[in-house]
Amino acid sequence: MPTAATDLRVRPDGRQSPTALAVCTGVRRLLAGLGCATLCELTLASGRRADVIGLTRDGCLWIVEIKSSLADLRADGKWPDYRDFCDRFFFAVPNGFPLNRLPAGTGVILADAYGAAILQEAPEHRLAGARRKAVTLRFAHVAANRHHALVDPAGSAGWMD
Repeated sequence: MPTAATDLRVRPDGRQSPTALAVCTGVRRLLAGLGCATLCELTLASGRRADVIGLTRDGCLWIVEIKSSLADLRADGKWPDYRDFCDRFFFAVPNGFPLNRLPAGTGVILADAYGAAILQEAPEHRLAGARRKAVTLRFAHVAANRHHALVDPAGSAGWMD
């Protein structure tokens, strides 16, 4: 049985719907199976927060934007900003989502709480070296800080992602 220090499941923070949390869990399972390390809610240099960011074994960065409903997609005009911080950009949606409403030129992942499948590969748009380094260092720094907070909550007080 996991302890508080080893339980790495996605935790609700009040922003995500139960559907979004389920999709997030499935996406992270898929990406882990593909050899990606992942983080949720990573704040980028632009101030935007990536729902899920994956770092592949060969250093590619994937961002997955979770849309739990058509209304959620309609309310989001910021998703194009994420392309500047990743090599591939995907939308992840639950079963029943009208896939024809997703923007062209993006990857599509169908997910639930148990797993996910890539329905449409995301086109690659390689990051410039300086941007890749900055995002990768941010990823590593935040991952290390979050791990420290799990194993030593008192010792990580005040650290920010």
